[in-house]
Amino acid sequence: MTVLSEQEFRVKSDEALESARRALLPLADRGNGFEVELQNGVLNLVFEEPGEMKFVVSPNAPVRQIWVSAMARSYKLSWAADLDAFALDGETLPHLLERLANTFLGRSD
Repeated sequence: MTVLSEQEFRVKSDEALESARRALLPLADRGNGFEVELQNGVLNLVFEEPGEMKFVVSPNAPVRQIWVSAMARSYKLSWAADLDAFALDGETLPHLLERLANTFLGRSD
């Protein structure tokens, strides 16, 4: 694990949230009943179906992690230099969010 400076963290976390937003837009655009919003450095996935739910993705600068709150769980992703991404157990942020969204929507893909 590589420790990023505060400035590096801010740049990389902003890039990671924007990348995750772009990766999730096609899934949201397929009429899956959720929206992807990136505001003030926080990424929200807001679901209306199959029930009301919000996933919150936010940078935590003091510990240099991106935290995901989804389905009553917390995921803490650290910078993985070998993947050039924030990851948890080798799963990058966009993949984690897509997997969680599909799980919430009742899909296995």
